[in-house]
Amino acid sequence: MVSPKKDNELYSYADYITWRDDVRYELIDGQIHRTELAPSVAHQMLVGEVYRCLANQLDRSRYRALIGPVDVRLPKREEPDEQIDTVVRPDVLVLSNPGQLGPRGVRGAPDWVMEVISPSTAGHDQVTKRRIYERAGVREFWLVHPSDRILTAYTLNAEGRYDRPHVQLLQGSTDLVGLMGVRIDWDTVAA
Repeated sequence: MVSPKKDNELYSYADYITWRDDVRYELIDGQIHRTELAPSVAHQMLVGEVYRCLANQLDRSRYRALIGPVDVRLPKREEPDEQIDTVVRPDVLVLSNPGQLGPRGVRGAPDWVMEVISPSTAGHDQVTKRRIYERAGVREFWLVHPSDRILTAYTLNAEGRYDRPHVQLLQGSTDLVGLMGVRIDWDTVAA
């Protein structure tokens, strides 16, 4: 495994899979974005609890919950994997199409994505990844701010744009818009 060069070169998934795996990267429109090597324990506990809550509710359904890090390749058209220039690693995601899941991760937009914001990733998650998820067609995108105990939830509208976000404190429960009867109970998950 090699490290990517630090120049203005644009990269693809073919490059990405050759990079060292002791450093975490995401690839956004061909540009390298380093991510945290090890999120905080509180971050991981929240991610784990949300995943467990979803996995339990989705058991025996066609939906699959996945916990990061898992590579999600987001093609812009129908290009082959090696030409894809955007690869992200959401904290938690839900897929309705099992055909999207393969040995190297996910190809195509998940139905639902959650990112837990940490100080070092806040701008990347709130601006860059929100734009990428909207462009890719992720139907529902949640940002969880654990220190402020706030959820910001975006839902894709019929024009393929995110509506004004729903914002709430991490208390009570929140329904996943696209998954009838599936909800996160914040009083249990984020206690």
